[in-house]
Amino acid sequence: MGVTIHFEGRLKSNKDFDKVVFIAKEFAEKNEIEFSFFEESDKLLLRVKDGKEFDYQGITRGIRIQPHDNSDPLNLEFDKDNYMQEYCKTQFAEIDTHIKIVDFLRQIEPYFEKLNVEDEGEYWETKSVEILQKHIDNCFAAIEDLKKERKDLSGPYRIEDGRIIDLM
Repeated sequence: MGVTIHFEGRLKSNKDFDKVVFIAKEFAEKNEIEFSFFEESDKLLLRVKDGKEFDYQGITRGIRIQPHDNSDPLNLEFDKDNYMQEYCKTQFAEIDTHIKIVDFLRQIEPYFEKLNVEDEGEYWETKSVEILQKHIDNCFAAIEDLKKERKDLSGPYRIEDGRIIDLM
């Protein structure tokens, strides 16, 4: 459930890291949204490849952008091999937030060997605001249906890492 943009890829080179982070910083400044740079020496990341989960532990670096108060953070967190695997949930934010994130991903796409994007709102594939809005509407309807079925569920909730959980 949700309208989330999943994205992953490996940068073409170390130089491309600086370019992508610069573009991300410009994106944040232009849209007047919070951002911060980070570097960690020993981070544990859960990754998924070919449907199987595995752990990466080691150096990470990147930029964290908060596109909207009601969205997940937009993290560009790269490992030692310049690979990232991230997602950003947007359904609780304004629709324009989702569109801006997809446009931003298109802007940084040339710096990757291949940037894979799975957009649950289908905006990446279609550029259709109508289709995106339909997915958002369906998401909210599904959440309301679940809340009616199970009175113990409520949400959304923001957790410690800034991510949003639909229902708990």
